[in-house]
Amino acid sequence: MKKNPKKAYRDAKRAVEKAAKKPLGEGSRFEAVAKSAEASGAKNPKAVAAAVGRKKYGNKKMQAMAAAGRRKNKK
Repeated sequence: MKKNPKKAYRDAKRAVEKAAKKPLGEGSRFEAVAKSAEASGAKNPKAVAAAVGRKKYGNKKMQAMAAAGRRKNKK
């Protein structure tokens, strides 16, 4: 059974709203935006999330958060 695209988009938007309350730099906001972009039909949802983050936080802060996330995942 195919998933309803409107329901998937609505669920993704709720995930973004829920993730917005979590601490910055955790990665949950990034994943929520990527999920929302995927539900909207983006070919590369992580690239969309990165572009949104760079626009909101600036290149320097986004790079710092990305580096922190890579260090956290390395452990």
